[in-house]
Amino acid sequence: MRWLEISVRVPTELADNIAEVLSRYAPHGIAYDYGPIETDDTDWERPRLPPPILTLRVYLPMTGDWETARQRIEEGLWHLRQVLPFPPPQFRELDETMWEEAWKAHYDVLRVGPFVIRPSWRTARLEPGDLLIELDPGMAFGTGTHPTTRMCLQAIAEWVRAGDRVLDLGTGSGILAIAAARRGAARVWALDVDPVAVQVAQENMIRNRVADRVVVMRGSLEEARALGERFDGVVANIVAPVICSFCERGIVELLQPRGWLVVSGFFHGEQEEAVRRALEATGLTVTRRWIEESWVALGARRRRFG
Repeated sequence: MRWLEISVRVPTELADNIAEVLSRYAPHGIAYDYGPIETDDTDWERPRLPPPILTLRVYLPMTGDWETARQRIEEGLWHLRQVLPFPPPQFRELDETMWEEAWKAHYDVLRVGPFVIRPSWRTARLEPGDLLIELDPGMAFGTGTHPTTRMCLQAIAEWVRAGDRVLDLGTGSGILAIAAARRGAARVWALDVDPVAVQVAQENMIRNRVADRVVVMRGSLEEARALGERFDGVVANIVAPVICSFCERGIVELLQPRGWLVVSGFFHGEQEEAVRRALEATGLTVTRRWIEESWVALGARRRRFG
């Protein structure tokens, strides 16, 4: 199979507008290439200064009606460029071997708190206390390079306790579920609606030798309800409207009396306020906030027992 690589080098503050266009027609994942990232000393309650420029890359399989998808991406980005200043996209055709090497080249070893995220094709030097996550993201979201993933990893480092039962909604590559298991969770359920993500996550559980503690399933909130479990913690790195919908549909009922919920995937400002209101309307109290660039994660705990 041949692949079309589409790359856009953009100011960081425009990245998510451009990613929204790319994701409409290239649904297999977006690589955010920030360059080297070290987060051990990050103050997660204070905005980090983002790198001024990053590169977004997507890969279209050149099968079916791929030329229409390319045209629509070009048109969508052209319209954006009329109001937002960024260079035109670059296109490159790759064969299967070149594609594998191309997308892997943009992922390197990353540290977030105690976690060391090592792509399966890289090597990493570990220090005492490091928790290794070996990852092959494939075409699933979740490499640790996106600010929301990094904040959720930091939240897991702070909030997961040995013996916890944790639910990861929208697991993507499975990175957050693996992190919870590494922190000592006794049982983790990892759900995603995307069958590609489910397959990738299952492979990553085996790679990290946590498949005996992590159950990967296709599904979302309703499938989580059907498990009949109450969790010590739930993490959902999705988008603001879905999080608000989860709150309206009773996600709090999945929590133990002193359970916690960590959510991310939204911006500071109106989106954060909407999510905060939705959380508080369910009987949760927001007790922790992480922020990186313009992205936010919120941690909330139940304030009513029962």
